[in-house]
Amino acid sequence: MDLVLMTALGVGGATVIGALLGFAFKKMTHTFSDIMLSFAAGVMLAAAVLGLIMPSLERGYAMFAPAEGGSDWLAKGLALLMTVAGAFAGAVCVNLIDKLVPHLHRLTGVDQEAHPDKTAQLNKVLLFVMAIAIHNLPEGIAAGVGFGMEDVSDALIIAGGIALQNIPEGMVIIGPMLAGGMSHGRTFIIAIMTGVVEVLGTLLGYFAVSISTVILPFALAFAGGTMLYVISDEMIPETHAHGNERGATYALLVGFCVMLAFDLFLG
Repeated sequence: MDLVLMTALGVGGATVIGALLGFAFKKMTHTFSDIMLSFAAGVMLAAAVLGLIMPSLERGYAMFAPAEGGSDWLAKGLALLMTVAGAFAGAVCVNLIDKLVPHLHRLTGVDQEAHPDKTAQLNKVLLFVMAIAIHNLPEGIAAGVGFGMEDVSDALIIAGGIALQNIPEGMVIIGPMLAGGMSHGRTFIIAIMTGVVEVLGTLLGYFAVSISTVILPFALAFAGGTMLYVISDEMIPETHAHGNERGATYALLVGFCVMLAFDLFLG
């Protein structure tokens, strides 16, 4: 449990580290921002596939493994069905949460009547920040669920990959909030809140799997599905919206390969 708590704080704290770096580079260009986010997307993609989706298939197959002489195809089919159902359930869950997100203007501390020119900008910025906070919950759950596996090193690799991509996420939310007129203190508090969400998600995932390891294959796929949804629906479109598509694509590949190296040498 101590390791899980330390991991949760590390994963959430990575967002805070990114936020502190964001204050230092608060006027970063779109190109730099897109490259960093794409790298993070690559890291998340590898973590989702290698650390969550594939283990879900393997553990699902082990659960349905046939007795001697039984149908191997049936076991594989049931394992695949469980993994696919979990992945889609995770994606649908994040999609529904996205639709239910309220506009959080009161968090800004900016007088919108006195600064009407900031209203549209703050709306967009806060929705982006809230999207990151929402997506930090399933990412945290993914880190916590990983500890349901016997091999702790796999869980730490997943958590490390999530923490690694949290740093650029924390960086890119600072500049837009400051540009929208928010104070440094309030901006930092909101950044911390996005990290706290991830800590709670990690603990939630860990306790959910601890209650029943039977749900582990589905839970792993669910967490993987949430991450795949975030990558496709939020991160890739954002990084391809400013004319930096090619650089963003290569950055995604670099991030993916970094996680491949983590998996190979630390797994």
